[in-house]
Amino acid sequence: MTRSFATLAGMTGLALAAATLSIPAQAQYRQTITENPAKCAPGAGPAVRVTVMGIKESRGTIRVQSYRATKEDWLEKGRWINRMEAPAKAGTMSFCMPLPAAGTYGIAVRHDLNGNGKTDIFSDGGAMSNNPSINIFNLGKPSYKKVGFTVENGVEAITINMRYR
Repeated sequence: MTRSFATLAGMTGLALAAATLSIPAQAQYRQTITENPAKCAPGAGPAVRVTVMGIKESRGTIRVQSYRATKEDWLEKGRWINRMEAPAKAGTMSFCMPLPAAGTYGIAVRHDLNGNGKTDIFSDGGAMSNNPSINIFNLGKPSYKKVGFTVENGVEAITINMRYR
């Protein structure tokens, strides 16, 4: 009986350790955050200051998401690192996107014009880091190589131009 209890306790400990070890891996994705300009202050980082230009209207929501610029992560469902949303303001908006470590990243921006939480391809706007062209052949998903940019331990600055249909 003692041996069975010890075995069970050992298994529970292993399961607990495995669960504990998996938390950091899960925590690296799907973090909804709020704008914090201090994360882009001098000496801060790693982060990217994202300037979004060409926002069509002051209605709806702007969503900015960061991804690792890898084949496995770029624009894959649930593989975004950080997400922030803000009420849209026509013209230009800036966001400070903190990143987990130095590396190569991509940014995706969406303007949900009517704020319904769905992608309406005939009205919503979209854009990505490095402003790649989007065409019917890649269905709006350019290669991670085209959107990727390097961030060291400081703060990078990028400009993204919104596109609407």
